[in-house]
Amino acid sequence: MKLAPSRRLAGITAISALALTLAACGGGDGDDTSTDGDTGGDNGGGATSDLSGSIAGSGASSQENAVGGWIAGFTEANPGVTVSYDPTGSGTGREQFLNGTVLFAGSDAAMDDEELAAGVDRCFGGEVIELPLYISPIAVIYNLPGVDAANINMTPATIAGIFAGEITNWNDPAIAESNPDVELPDLAIVPVNRSDESGTTENFTEYLVATAPDVWTHEASGTWPIEGTQSGAQTSGMIDTVSGAEGTIGYADASRAGDLGTVAVGVGDEFVPFSPEAAAAIIDASPAAEGATDLRLTIDLARDTTEAGTYPIVLVSYSIACSVYETEEDAANVAAYLTYVASPEGQDRAAQPDVAGSAPISDDLREQVTAALEQITVAG
Repeated sequence: MKLAPSRRLAGITAISALALTLAACGGGDGDDTSTDGDTGGDNGGGATSDLSGSIAGSGASSQENAVGGWIAGFTEANPGVTVSYDPTGSGTGREQFLNGTVLFAGSDAAMDDEELAAGVDRCFGGEVIELPLYISPIAVIYNLPGVDAANINMTPATIAGIFAGEITNWNDPAIAESNPDVELPDLAIVPVNRSDESGTTENFTEYLVATAPDVWTHEASGTWPIEGTQSGAQTSGMIDTVSGAEGTIGYADASRAGDLGTVAVGVGDEFVPFSPEAAAAIIDASPAAEGATDLRLTIDLARDTTEAGTYPIVLVSYSIACSVYETEEDAANVAAYLTYVASPEGQDRAAQPDVAGSAPISDDLREQVTAALEQITVAG
């Protein structure tokens, strides 16, 4: 659908720009939706905008901490708008977006062709917008309190072998060979996976397929392919399950790893621990996905890269919206909120270690995101 400029669209774009300018006043730290405390700017209690109403979103639990920071920063500058986000998981978020329950969604996986087709009706004849606004490494987390090591090194084949159930003990030679200076316990490995449909699972299994196809013989999927395993629902359930017993190993958004041990992943001839910088490096090394457009900025991650300093188990979580909304209020509020999320202030806020520790998007990507958001308009 060709989206021609209109007076209403111009108004929405102007409001979005105003919201971004005002949001810069609220660039402080914090991971909740309150406006208490130091915001890092002089709001003076007078930061206001012409925006009003409410917008609801749901989806990826990986984004939960970042979204809390984004909502706090946005509403500091736009107190007339109420923004909510329910971390239901990527699959549920996409479903609720397509059935009209929420106005925006978070998803750790891009929409498939069937979902994009359904999006035309949901978006009042417009298109689905997919923006990679949350970039974070997926940490391979483990619970080994007696092991004194900053990270345990593992090759891709070792990680795949553990989650496929082929490597079952922590002192297995495959692990020991990569960790000659670490005293590994004679302890059973308990792999833990997500019990719900999850974009984190899809990203993790995509990595296993790309880097160790001879070991991991299952297809990449948002649903764990092996039955009878230990599991936890959503990111919080994964963390709770791994934290609850020694010998466990799982995978989760790195911002939620906390005090659990994390794996340094074999990339070429080195082992790379997760970091925002290493996560950003893999994004720069990856091309656009097949079928990407100026509204769907999807990425084909180079999971099997051997480039030094890259961390290949990366989650790119998309903010999903419509190019056409039913009312001007909805269109203006969604455009303004996502403009703040993409702004340097919004990205820096989420990058704070006490918020989400994510990797800020590049200036080039921000330009593409802004161009997509400027196409949001109203049905008529």
